[in-house]
Amino acid sequence: MSFFAELKRRNVFRVGIAYLVVAWLVLQVADVVLNNVDAPGWIFTVIVLLLGIGLPFAILFAWAFEMTPEGLKREHEVDRSQSITRQTGRKLDFTIIALLVLVVVYLLADKFVLSPDSTAPSRTAEMGLAEPDAVVETQAKSIAVLPFANMSGDADHEYFSDGISEEILNALAKVKELKVAGRTSSFAFKGRSEDLRTIGDTLGVNHILEGSVRKAENTVRITAQLIQVEDGFHLWSETYDRELTNIFAIQDEISAAILSALKAELIGEEQIASTRTGTESYEKYLLARQRIYSRGKPELENAMVLLDEVIRADPQFAPAWAQRGIVTLLLSENNYGDIPILQSRADAKRDLEKSLELDPALAEGWAGLGLYHYDQSGADNQATAIEYLERALAINPSLVNASNWLQLALDNQGRVGEALAILEGLFGRDPLYYPAIGNLVFLYGRLNQLDKAEAALERIRPYFAEHHQLAQSEARVRNWSGRPGEALAFARKAHELAPANENNALVLSFTLLSLGEFDEVLEIETADPWVKVLVLRYLGRVEEAAMLAREWAGIDPGPYIGLLAQTGRFGELIQYVEAGWPDLEAADRDLAGEFGFGHWNFLFTAWAYRETGDLEKYRQALQLAREEHDRQFAQGAASRFFWEVEAVYWTLAGDEEKAIDCLERAVDMGYASPPRLAKALPVFKPLEGDPRYVAAQARAYENLRAQRAAAGLAPFRQEHAL
Repeated sequence: MSFFAELKRRNVFRVGIAYLVVAWLVLQVADVVLNNVDAPGWIFTVIVLLLGIGLPFAILFAWAFEMTPEGLKREHEVDRSQSITRQTGRKLDFTIIALLVLVVVYLLADKFVLSPDSTAPSRTAEMGLAEPDAVVETQAKSIAVLPFANMSGDADHEYFSDGISEEILNALAKVKELKVAGRTSSFAFKGRSEDLRTIGDTLGVNHILEGSVRKAENTVRITAQLIQVEDGFHLWSETYDRELTNIFAIQDEISAAILSALKAELIGEEQIASTRTGTESYEKYLLARQRIYSRGKPELENAMVLLDEVIRADPQFAPAWAQRGIVTLLLSENNYGDIPILQSRADAKRDLEKSLELDPALAEGWAGLGLYHYDQSGADNQATAIEYLERALAINPSLVNASNWLQLALDNQGRVGEALAILEGLFGRDPLYYPAIGNLVFLYGRLNQLDKAEAALERIRPYFAEHHQLAQSEARVRNWSGRPGEALAFARKAHELAPANENNALVLSFTLLSLGEFDEVLEIETADPWVKVLVLRYLGRVEEAAMLAREWAGIDPGPYIGLLAQTGRFGELIQYVEAGWPDLEAADRDLAGEFGFGHWNFLFTAWAYRETGDLEKYRQALQLAREEHDRQFAQGAASRFFWEVEAVYWTLAGDEEKAIDCLERAVDMGYASPPRLAKALPVFKPLEGDPRYVAAQARAYENLRAQRAAAGLAPFRQEHAL
């Protein structure tokens, strides 16, 4: 008999196979059990080694021994004529089959029971929120840096402890394999005694870094501890007593220690470095940056003073130049301050270019230049803004402001899908960063995805209960859904909480306009010029409206173009357009329509050319408007405001049936108007008398009546009935 045949006769192969299957099952059970009891990793390694060592012994045992009716015997002691190896082999076959069935059952259970159902929508998916990127890979390597507690006994040192926390956060965010919660969301828990698991769930992280800073004269003590969210276990803790002259080294040292404590497979020897300056200058820089986050005019002006002091003390400190440029843009008259726009842009450009001259790889410098170009109209400026902002984020992906500005520029270029992806990504990793929330709600409104807007607000309500920006967004959602009566209380609250905030003024003035409360709109000092121009026209104060529109035309020509068209001054409108641009294509690039609102500027321009008899340019302008509407519709524009402007287009195109179809659709979605639509939008005059148009107008007025009642307002005043 051959050696191979003898191995088969003695069931050596069967024993080996049975051993391997049993060993595999043992390892699966051990893996599950040891993971759930937090056993050290070496225990599993030992089990693997023991099972591996046992295999040759099992094979030798099968070769040397045989099972008989009398029990286990040495093989050479068994009479071949009495051998039952065949029966034993059959039993082993059945045993192996049974074990393999267990393996299959385990694998099926692991896929469909033990593992999360990959086909079921997650809670965030059901809410319409962004799913975290690479959940499996990043979940174990995620961290939130909470603001370090100020233990100095002086509230004026709060900025210093916040600054230390933020510098560490920024340093960690530069490690690509590490998911770091955004600053705004992390700092939202400042001073709150929240359970760590609540914080971890809210921010989507598995680790929390917290600590304290005690500053006394020229020394500082920083205590930091890394905590595992799931069980509150302290993975690492350290205290640093240092001279303030070494504050940058302390930041680097703490960041490096945290990376080591996470024990994640990160980039080897990746350096986390801070830009250096003197201690006093650095403290002022931190304080200035804290002021910038507030976005209030007095705080921004104080930040400017502090940054000027830093630059005088250390003209080579590039971050100060970059932040000064950003502050200058934020303090322009069309943002949060009163610096004339042209002066603001010139000064900001100088400072930002200086920062990049000192440090060409400074992310904040590129981000500021991106904001500089975004803040100006025209397709070329928006394209440049996108280029610079993408460069900034390639250097430092944690710059949430840069991400927000990037999506705004993309939106302006009609790249709505990309803008939405950025906003949902920002909301996913920094859910309490309010600029992204407000912009996300606004974009969901233009897409008529109001359920997603509501879900986003539901997620943040516990953290912004009395915040003006939450009230502002609550009003926006209701306005988008045709419920200005319900929106009014929220809009008033937002404006009362932050009367200097221009977005609050815009939302309140628009809500009042929608309800026909024209006089109150004019009482809002910071009301949007576009709304004021409309209201003044409605009240018959056309020359006042024209004066305001002309003043604003250098920033936004839209209100002026609209006023000229709707007051029948078509010749002036054409003169204005032809004096400003060499041809309609050039005008179209600078007067591009905003996603979700069609292309009002070119509809009014087409109307003017038609009324003055230039039918060739009428058709050209109307075609450019059609192309813009088609682009917006293809990307999901579906709000009542879009259907209103579509009705205007089809009226100008001479298709009254389609115009009324669109108008009916807008009314179905809550569009409200004073009794005569053709007074609010004279372009609709050709539709008057059509029974469907009359019915749509009546329903629009009924919407207005119902919403005024919901707001507790008296019936619409006849002198404003238009």
